Amino acid sequence: MTEADVPAAAKVGRDALNALYPVEFQPADDAAREAHRVRSEGRVGHLLRTDPDGAWVSVTEDGEVVGIALALVREGVWGLSLFGVRTGMQGQGIGGPLLNASLQTAEHARAAIILSSADPRAMRRYFRAGFALRPCLAAAGPINRSRIPSGLRSRAGDAGRDADTIAAASRHVRSAEHGPDVAAMLATGGELLVYEGRGWAVVRDGSPVIVAAFDDEAATDLLWSCFAAGRPGESVHVDFISQSNDWAAAVVLDMGLSLTPDGPVFTRGDLGPLAPYLPSGAYL
Repeated sequence: MTEADVPAAAKVGRDALNALYPVEFQPADDAAREAHRVRSEGRVGHLLRTDPDGAWVSVTEDGEVVGIALALVREGVWGLSLFGVRTGMQGQGIGGPLLNASLQTAEHARAAIILSSADPRAMRRYFRAGFALRPCLAAAGPINRSRIPSGLRSRAGDAGRDADTIAAASRHVRSAEHGPDVAAMLATGGELLVYEGRGWAVVRDGSPVIVAAFDDEAATDLLWSCFAAGRPGESVHVDFISQSNDWAAAVVLDMGLSLTPDGPVFTRGDLGPLAPYLPSGAYL
């Protein structure tokens, strides 16, 4: 991938994911669609700069981008940030070479993680690449502020002042810090929350982008604080609630959200407990 590919590659990724999601989870107006575009291009551009060897596109003979794969490596942990082929062109031999190209940067990684969509073709590819699967749930529904408990201890964070807590909690849950990706989450509309010395989260419009903590109590407080940052009645979603994260299931049910099956998490190597943890779809 080159810088010139970023807008078209981001659009391929957006369209591929949007085709898999219910309409209520997609941008509803021009302003929301524009914000989504900016976030997606920010994600692609950020990872092209930090991990150029993991950034690949597939193009036609005319140079039109029809596929994208983005991978990152943080402290020896490899992650697949984005993988998509233009809608209507799947099954034509585009996805396999893309995924294999991004997997080259995983050859010397001690562990790896993929947050999968529910697309059967994607799940088959990840499993055949030697990854073990972990089933997940998702939750969605409106914020009911009357259900949010009082006395929450999480506060607005500062990426510089709270860097030690952020790095330590990330290493605890997935054995690698998030490093430059924290700034990228905040640059695209995320707000940082910190539970002093015990965990952190990024929230956007009341939905958690990521939650990482040392213990269930801190993680629970952080997730409630994400909901508290949203507007009453705003629709929120919580993705990739995996094994050993029952604390998150308890919170979303107490909020009155509905649980549904989600795409699985695929893992390889020693990633640590992956709990208490709600991973970032873009930055794992």
